Amino acid sequence: MTHASDFLPCKALSSEIQPSNLHFTPIHTDAFIETMRQHIIAFNAAHFEGLIREPLGLACHNDQGQLIGGLAGKTFGHWFLLEYLWVDSQQRGQGIGSKLLRDAEALAKQRHCRFVLLDTLDFQAAPFYQAQGYHQVWTQQEYPLTGQKHFMVKAL
Repeated sequence: MTHASDFLPCKALSSEIQPSNLHFTPIHTDAFIETMRQHIIAFNAAHFEGLIREPLGLACHNDQGQLIGGLAGKTFGHWFLLEYLWVDSQQRGQGIGSKLLRDAEALAKQRHCRFVLLDTLDFQAAPFYQAQGYHQVWTQQEYPLTGQKHFMVKAL
């Protein structure tokens, strides 16, 4: 398995790709990661003319106003990228997750999405999503160490 640390120290890099006026520095912060993300978004924008990522979220509250479930993701072109679906453990099995998912799919269709993409861990909700019509397209093994991450899609 390759680790980021396998590429350090920088002085081990070939002189062809490391002119003396460049300095390679490890920066392990969320702020730096966000900076890199923003640079990639800006680069990609030229290839996705007119498309924007739009947040999509739904909340479920009980009569006391407490959040007992929710869903969050983004729509982008023909895709709804489902990032989070959560239902309070005491409320599971009552159809809340299914309703959140159906409603989110309907909202995504209104935004002209044709597909949904999500990932779920082996101890989370793969059987739930399969029951909702999702199909597993890839499994990342040994995630993060010994588990699995399942990538699933559904055509709307």
